[in-house]
Amino acid sequence: MVVKVVELLSTSANSWEEAAQNGVTEAAKTIRNITGVDVIGFKGTVEKGKITEYKAHVRVAFTVEGQDL
Repeated sequence: MVVKVVELLSTSANSWEEAAQNGVTEAAKTIRNITGVDVIGFKGTVEKGKITEYKAHVRVAFTVEGQDL
C-alpha cells in the first residue's frame, strides 16, 4: 500500500474544529481514499479584540490506487 500526504490551510468563521473539517471536506471533493488527518496547528485573525477567522493547518493522508508507482 502507498499513502500520500498533502498539506492544506483551511478556514472557518466559527471554530478551529470547523476549519479542520472544512479542509477534509474540500479535499474529499477531488481526493479519493482519505484515511486520516493530522492537525499541525491553528491560527486566527483578530479584529477589534475578537477572533474573526479560524485557520487550521492540516495534513490529509490517502491511499494511492495502483501498485505500479
